[in-house]
Amino acid sequence: MVHEPEATQWPTAREWLAQLSESKFALISTALEVVAWQRDHRFCGRCGHAAERIGGEFAMQCPHCGHRNYPRISPCIITLVTCGEDLLLARSPRFPPGRYSTLAGFIEPGETAEDAVHREIYEEVGLTVRNLSYYRSQAWPFPHSLMLGFFAEAATRRIRIDGVEIADAAWYTPRRLPQLPPPYSISRALIEAHLKRYS
Repeated sequence: MVHEPEATQWPTAREWLAQLSESKFALISTALEVVAWQRDHRFCGRCGHAAERIGGEFAMQCPHCGHRNYPRISPCIITLVTCGEDLLLARSPRFPPGRYSTLAGFIEPGETAEDAVHREIYEEVGLTVRNLSYYRSQAWPFPHSLMLGFFAEAATRRIRIDGVEIADAAWYTPRRLPQLPPPYSISRALIEAHLKRYS
């Protein structure tokens, strides 16, 4: 009797990125986003005919009606809320056990990035914030986001979690932190930038 070797579980994209150097992130992120776009836009959104790739650019075109589409990019905000040296970190129900991160959410139609910061933080943890400052952005291929990073100061420390998108949230000091997001994430970069101010 011949025993077949056990199949090796292919790592998820997040696990894969966690094992690569930060210098590879942009390349892998682009590949993941383009593959997801090609998979999800094989047919014309206007007339339903099969779409075709256009050489030399990231574009799909319908040969029947001429409609052209490009990879979708969804703008999001991601914010580290602070109060002095303390950081507000939260847990999504989807996170691995013990991991906490910054707050994030999609920018809605007609909304500015700054409006989205105020709305998302209030909806998720019941806080109002002030003194917003832009940090930087990061393409995030899960599946096609552009994360706009911000710092914000809390007007109060009283947390009221929504219980849907956020399972738990708490204030942490630089000397007492939970399990943090992976190093390649803008969430981790926001946290590390804040910690450097108090090191």
